[in-house]
Amino acid sequence: MTKNGRVSATFFVLGWIAEKLPHLAREIHKRGHEVASHGYFHGLCTGRSAEDLKQELIRSKKFLEDTIGAQVFGYRAPSFSVSDKVLDIVRECGYLYDSSYNSFDINERYGQISLNSARKCGTGYEVLDNFYELPVSNLVLGKIVLPWAGGGYFRLVPFPLFRKGVQYIIEKNGAYVFYIHPWEIDHAQPRVENLPQFFKFRHYINLHKTFDRLRRLITGFDECQFVSCIAYLRSVAGI
Repeated sequence: MTKNGRVSATFFVLGWIAEKLPHLAREIHKRGHEVASHGYFHGLCTGRSAEDLKQELIRSKKFLEDTIGAQVFGYRAPSFSVSDKVLDIVRECGYLYDSSYNSFDINERYGQISLNSARKCGTGYEVLDNFYELPVSNLVLGKIVLPWAGGGYFRLVPFPLFRKGVQYIIEKNGAYVFYIHPWEIDHAQPRVENLPQFFKFRHYINLHKTFDRLRRLITGFDECQFVSCIAYLRSVAGI
């Protein structure tokens, strides 16, 4: 809880996780959070046929809706592997919004989309008629884009500095879109030792600190509202 009330969030749930743990998806929904789709098997969207991707998006959406008994509005592509073509397919599959664009383009898995002609809606965009993109938030300093939306960057950057970056983004854009994976707050997870050193560093760095950092991030911005993606888009786009 914060001074302004409860914290709500969007959980982008994989279909196969909901299949194995349906009670978990229902509990997320029951607690007032948004359940959205992260695909079914966490395969990248790029390099796949349109029909294959379409079938997975429809399957994931229907299974989640049947599980929680409510409509699923949003989608996030695994590893932010989005494109203009992918957005067309997401909309065609009945979703209202996508939240897969990460403007930090050094990571080769992250995709690119065209936003120049899109109508701005707060920190989101109406990229197609009645279909929206809600990018994750990065720190933009001139022409430099620094990864500031969460994930491994949240674990790596010293917390006081990360918090200052978030404050700057909020003051500049009026909102901040943060993400984190559930495994990032599980420091007791089994360790895989037979990994290249870079992958081992990226996955395990500061796992033991992440939960406390998340708590400090929430309580440090208790003057703000913590809302789901769909709630935010409804407030800024009137959908």
